[in-house]
Parts: sequence; structure tokens; C-alpha cells
Amino acid sequence: QVQLVESGGGLVQAGGSLRLSCAASGRTFSSYRMGWYRQAPGKEREFVAAINWSGIRTDYADFVKGRFSISTDNAKNTVYLQMNSLKPEDTAIYYCTAQLVGQYWGQGTQVTVSS
Repeated sequence: QVQLVESGGGLVQAGGSLRLSCAASGRTFSSYRMGWYRQAPGKEREFVAAINWSGIRTDYADFVKGRFSISTDNAKNTVYLQMNSLKPEDTAIYYCTAQLVGQYWGQGTQVTVSS
């Protein structure tokens, strides 16, 4: 079983930055691939970024390349999403996910970017 708790969301102005955190726990969480998705009002949930716990493989959606960075702190069992140059269209609920065979989700953290 994997448990995920997101934090770090908030309200920022366009061009600002936020760092989201996903604290993971569970006996087998280290075997999972970790990622971030987001869902904006009126839109489907979409992939943002993914990473292995080793940090040697990362993947990003095209719309965040060069602005967002995903990383891990294995000692803290935490995955981060550093978001820079935020745009109003980045406004969404951001969800942490862990996947091996099944998939687990956190509760989400709200990010709001004002124009």
C-alpha cells in the first residue's frame, strides 16, 4: 500500500514560482514510478511530470518543459515539483501519483496563478 500527501499549493502571480511536495509512505513505495498530474476546471486530468526514485529518468509534458522540474529526496521519501514562470493556465489541482502495477493518488493541492 502507498500513501501520498501533497502540499505546497497556493496563490501566486503570473511569473512566480511554487514548489509542490509529495510525501510518500508504504512498504513498497520505493519500487513505484512517481509523477504529477493536474486537472483544471472544465478540463481532463493531464500528465505533468514523472520520475523514478533514483532520479535517473524524468519525463515532462511539453507544456511545462523548461519551466517545471521534478526531483526526489529519498531520505525524506518526498517527490518535489518545482514550478517556475507560472502562467494563469497552470491553475489547477495538482495530484501526486505512484504506479507499479496499480496506481495510487494523493488528495491534490490547489495551485492558482493570477494574471
